Amino acid sequence: MLNISHNQLNKKVDLSTFKSGSAIFNKEYYKQFNKFLLAFAIIVFIILFLPWTQNISGQGQVTTLKPNQRPQTIQSQIPGRIEEWFVQEGDYVKKGDTILRISEVKSDYFDERLVERTNDQIVAKTSSVSAYQGKVDALNRQVLALRNEQQLKLKQAKNKLLQSHLKVKSDSIDFEAAKTNLEIAKRQYQRIETLQVEGLKAVKDVEEKRLKLQETEAKLISQENKLLASINEVINAEVEISRINASYVDKISKSQSDMYTAQSGQFDAKAQVTKLENSYSNYKKRSDLLFITAPQNGIINKALVGGIGETFKEGEKLVSIMPAQYDLAIDTYIKPIDLPLIHINEKVRVQFDGWPAIVFSGWPNVSYGTYGAQVVAIENYISENGKYRILLAPDPNDHPWPEAIRVGSGAKTIALLEDVPIWFELWRQINSFPPNYYQPVKMGKNLESKK
Repeated sequence: MLNISHNQLNKKVDLSTFKSGSAIFNKEYYKQFNKFLLAFAIIVFIILFLPWTQNISGQGQVTTLKPNQRPQTIQSQIPGRIEEWFVQEGDYVKKGDTILRISEVKSDYFDERLVERTNDQIVAKTSSVSAYQGKVDALNRQVLALRNEQQLKLKQAKNKLLQSHLKVKSDSIDFEAAKTNLEIAKRQYQRIETLQVEGLKAVKDVEEKRLKLQETEAKLISQENKLLASINEVINAEVEISRINASYVDKISKSQSDMYTAQSGQFDAKAQVTKLENSYSNYKKRSDLLFITAPQNGIINKALVGGIGETFKEGEKLVSIMPAQYDLAIDTYIKPIDLPLIHINEKVRVQFDGWPAIVFSGWPNVSYGTYGAQVVAIENYISENGKYRILLAPDPNDHPWPEAIRVGSGAKTIALLEDVPIWFELWRQINSFPPNYYQPVKMGKNLESKK
């Protein structure tokens, strides 16, 4: 009945006089139901004021804490052909153990004695360098000998030049003496001739003086010739010094030219030796690459290239290996709106796939089967799925994670935030507000101390 009429029938008619009315209105079960509703309302009201832990849930997977502990693939730095396998999937290998042997597929490296032949070339070229060095040393000694000989020859020529100068001086003195004798002879001849005209001397005496005058003139001419010859000897000595200088400069220059040519050949041989040594090191290193070894202790997960005789390119993945020692961690993703709420060392609860759990996200203390974790890294750039990646590590103050979990298994994460009343959380959920922003305890204390 909508009870909208002004003519109320229940006030005019007593319904309890009827059989059905007396069966209904005389029972008191509705009073108990009202009490139940009242008690339920009170309980709900009290529950609304109970504390509720705000949280951010996410989906992730188990990984390792350090990059070098994560599953990896082994590649070959050179192209090759598979010749022999030494392991099978599931085997445990130590660092440096041989996994497979390959062979060359490039014709430049088919020679099995390539490293040995390259070493022989290095030895030959090194001997060539030594021979060039010997030639350079010999030419250096030759240049030194030529310089010493040049100095001796120049000393000899200079001594001869000095002798010539002294002889010129001596002959010039003799020449001057001859001229003086000639003057004396002329005066004597004139005197004796005057006396002969006066009759004081005989003709014989005049003729003797004339003969002596002629002899003196002849000596003068002879001394002049000697003087000119001495001057020519000086000129010849100076010419000889110039000739010696020119001759030995030519010889020394030729020897130095040969020496520089030998040095050039030596440098070229050294360059070839260096190039061959580089090739030798590369060939030797390449020969070591024909054996694919384990980079660290681990377990062979899967052979990505199988068979015998199959070829592959450089950098191609050959086998997958899982490190033996690793520290577990979890990769999880959160929405960008929740990113400011996450901080380093923040506590997180984790539920692993395959481990039963009863989870009350708002009451973590009541949850069962979850494990503790803490935030160790927060990605600064958004991932391809539109969320930010968070790396979690086991909480050292909580129960240890199960030993049977494996890298790659799934996990659900619940990041615990601020404690609020349930009514506030319901109001936030209804209005689609984000969780309350807050700062970690340490940061809050620092801010209060600054204030």
